Amino acid sequence: MVPETRAPRLLVADDQRDVLETLRILLRPEGWEVTSVTSPEKAVDAVAEGDFDVALVDLNYTRDTTSGKEGLDLLAKLRALDATLPVVVMTAWGSIDLAVQALNRGARDFVQKPWENERLLAILRTQKDLSRALRNGERLAEENRILRETDTPGLVADSPAMKPVLELLARVGPSDANVLVTGENGTGKGVVAQALHALSSRSDKPLVTVNVGGLSEGVFESELFGHVKGAFTDARADRVGRFELADQGTLFLDEIANVPLAQQARLLRVLETGEFERVGSSRTKKSDVRIVSATNSDLEVEVSAGRFRRDLLFRLNTVEIALPPLRERKSDVPLLAMFFLDRVSVRYRKRFDGFTEDAMKALLAHAWPGNVRELSHTVERAVLMARGKRIDLPDLGLRATAAPTPADTSPPSVEDMELEDVEKLLIRKALSRTNGNVRQAAEFLGLSRSALYRRLARYGIASSNDEE
Repeated sequence: MVPETRAPRLLVADDQRDVLETLRILLRPEGWEVTSVTSPEKAVDAVAEGDFDVALVDLNYTRDTTSGKEGLDLLAKLRALDATLPVVVMTAWGSIDLAVQALNRGARDFVQKPWENERLLAILRTQKDLSRALRNGERLAEENRILRETDTPGLVADSPAMKPVLELLARVGPSDANVLVTGENGTGKGVVAQALHALSSRSDKPLVTVNVGGLSEGVFESELFGHVKGAFTDARADRVGRFELADQGTLFLDEIANVPLAQQARLLRVLETGEFERVGSSRTKKSDVRIVSATNSDLEVEVSAGRFRRDLLFRLNTVEIALPPLRERKSDVPLLAMFFLDRVSVRYRKRFDGFTEDAMKALLAHAWPGNVRELSHTVERAVLMARGKRIDLPDLGLRATAAPTPADTSPPSVEDMELEDVEKLLIRKALSRTNGNVRQAAEFLGLSRSALYRRLARYGIASSNDEE
């Protein structure tokens, strides 16, 4: 956690101006920013308008100098305004009973006038530290709550096509069985991996995700198994690999079909024995992980073509979960659309009452070649473009598309492709023209080499030649 560097802010409430001045003189050299008020009403106004680390308030004011009632009432009001604000009370009468009453009503500590400077400073420092720790804790808890509600994908499914998937999840999730998740791009394979992890006995341990298809052969072993300092030119320090990070938890291997054949044997050995060595080290390490992998390829076809090891496939697909495309679960479209609308609305701090009838009809009629991911992006765009309280048809920006059929083997035109698909097509063409030379392909595309590498990793495109 990054420490607070701003000056601590103290609110002092006392009807005696000499007391206020004395405290100001005492506290300013200690780095405190002091705001002084002379009445309970002004103290309430100050807290309502600004943030303070600590409030130091007198219990007795001009209208009543003995009972402490005004101070106790002020304490209640300050607590109602900001429950995290520590209030330290002062009294000149030395009444233990009154101090106990204040503590019972939420005061954090008390001092008796005339105070001891060192004790007062120690109390204020302690309460300031506690206040900041409490507020940071609440802030982090709120951020985590928002992340859970807005950034964590949800498995939204009620259609007949998804019932077998849900049944498999319920049956397989609590086990340690390796699971292969298959389906078209954008069908939610990563969401299923999260659901499997959440249902397992490993849910309190890490879920580590790695796009193995986006790793070049040169970094594959380092990313998965780690390396030691000096193992290769850029190995300036020891690095922990993904298998170690996921120990006792779940390792999600995305785009598993794109793992280079030369690396599949190494991966198979780790899956069989749980043992591996960091690059540059002969020391054997062990890791206990559950493997969930995903692909949009037909691995049986890849095996038949000699591009994927059959023994590795056996290790990965103890259970296979096949996700249907969104066009085969149209009854889930309204549920998913509302889910994404609620999530994105929170992120962009906008409120909507749902979709118009025309908009919902268009969502149901659309072919969704990009599946759930495309629907999510469509709703996000609509939230940004919408001017009314309901998402309308023009806000969606949908283009007419047809669902792919087995007989339809012609490639789509650029005009009908999503932006990401166009970019992937251009990258593949550039690599083809340069025989896989990343530097030349980057120059051809007008990109830096590092920018092209990031796109290769994102889209799972393998490159084999980076020579000058």
